[in-house]
Amino acid sequence: MSDVLLSLRGLHKRYGATHALRGIDIDLHAGEVLALVGENGAGKSTVVKLLTGVVPIEEGTVKLNGAVQKFENAHASQAAGILAVHQETVMFEELSVAENIFMGRHLQRGPFIDWSAMNAQSQSVLEKIGARFTSTTLVKYLSLAERHLVEIARALSQKASVVILDEPTAALSQQEIRDFYGIVRQLRADGVGVIFITHKFDEIFAVADRYVVLRDGAVVGSGDIASATEKDLVKLMAGRAIDQIYPAVTAVPGDVVMTVKGLSHPSEFQDISFDLHRGEILGFYGLVGSGRSETMLAIMGLNPEAQGELRVDSERLHVRRPGDAIAAGIAYVPEERQRQGGILSFSVLNNISLVGLSRFARGPWLSHLRESALCQSMTERLRIKTQSPHTPMSGLSGGNQQKVVIAKWLGLNPRIVILDEPTKGIDVGAKQAVYQLIAEMVEQGLAVILVSSELPEVMNLAHRVIVMRRGRQVAEFNHENANAEAIVAAASGLEIEGGNTKNLIEKTLETTTV
Repeated sequence: MSDVLLSLRGLHKRYGATHALRGIDIDLHAGEVLALVGENGAGKSTVVKLLTGVVPIEEGTVKLNGAVQKFENAHASQAAGILAVHQETVMFEELSVAENIFMGRHLQRGPFIDWSAMNAQSQSVLEKIGARFTSTTLVKYLSLAERHLVEIARALSQKASVVILDEPTAALSQQEIRDFYGIVRQLRADGVGVIFITHKFDEIFAVADRYVVLRDGAVVGSGDIASATEKDLVKLMAGRAIDQIYPAVTAVPGDVVMTVKGLSHPSEFQDISFDLHRGEILGFYGLVGSGRSETMLAIMGLNPEAQGELRVDSERLHVRRPGDAIAAGIAYVPEERQRQGGILSFSVLNNISLVGLSRFARGPWLSHLRESALCQSMTERLRIKTQSPHTPMSGLSGGNQQKVVIAKWLGLNPRIVILDEPTKGIDVGAKQAVYQLIAEMVEQGLAVILVSSELPEVMNLAHRVIVMRRGRQVAEFNHENANAEAIVAAASGLEIEGGNTKNLIEKTLETTTV
């Protein structure tokens, strides 16, 4: 391992009474992938904000190539050679790839922008990382994975010495994830220091050289990945061993509570039909683009071109808008909790009461006493960690934000709950809490549809698993006969037997392990 490239010593950060970082010491070497691991709220995001100039360094030192750094803003951090690739990319969609790569530092020839030089340099970097689009392509035509490539191309074009990858694979397909691994290894081979932040242990063991674990704003462990195990990391993260992440689901499915027949959309899915039973967890599994989320949106009246038959307790339900589904007792927790599930600037209390405001009305006024009672009840029931009911949702960890979104819907006492990727981007401890909550829901007689791209989730929790591929329902498995290879084969359209095909299934399974 080469000399230290980036050194953090004694970093502290306080937000009012919250001590977010407590004397952080971290070293990153050139040509190294360092996994920064920890539960939501452990301090990882604060470290990233300090290194990228989003928040000022108030106590402690940051050295890059031996020189002390004080980043006044994000531009200063980038100029020093640090660049971050986040889960949610923020780009100028109407501009070309080259314009996004050189945004804020356009090449010039005299008083004019040198478009040919920018396009040529961008194209050279794109070819190096194996991009299948050109530098003149408009960003609005790129997939999420391709946008991540643009961010990495920007880092390489700036000759960044440190690249921070913050949950970059959360919305990528299995093939895109494998391609991404190759790019991370290329960065390492080029001598770049990579800080890799992820909640997926298979990714950590696939690409990282060393790990640093944060808990409650402090470093609680570090070492070589080669000598670590998943149990070691979980124990360091949570402060305790988590031997059984999936609870026993003892609920026995009862009568049919909802029937879907021939649900179709002109371009997104065709002929989806299933029954959902009271006390049942029905899993929906499929790769990115299989049509799972689009089907759920149609059930909620959010996909107006969809046609088909929907019955709740044998009564025909005409869902023209979400209010019709909600009135029938259907709740929907969307995949994107920050953009679709809650309002980040609103308080915990306001988010929890948001969908049932009419219940708190006294004439033209809202009863804050009733709102507060519901908030307190849901906060205790779901064990939401918040300093106050008036804390903005943006101030909570990802796992607690997810609990607030779920609490909002449970406050309506629904009979059917649709959970779309309920553990996306949350840590192992928060996952365990969500899984326990799902088990409790069905114990209480609710019916749950669990949509997930995490195969172990649906295999361990669901009574039945419906597999979708390219908008069609292609297979169904009972819990007793659910087989990982068979499910992946159905989702991929592949045969289990046969050399290369079998290897591809095994590689896919590697990226669907919790």
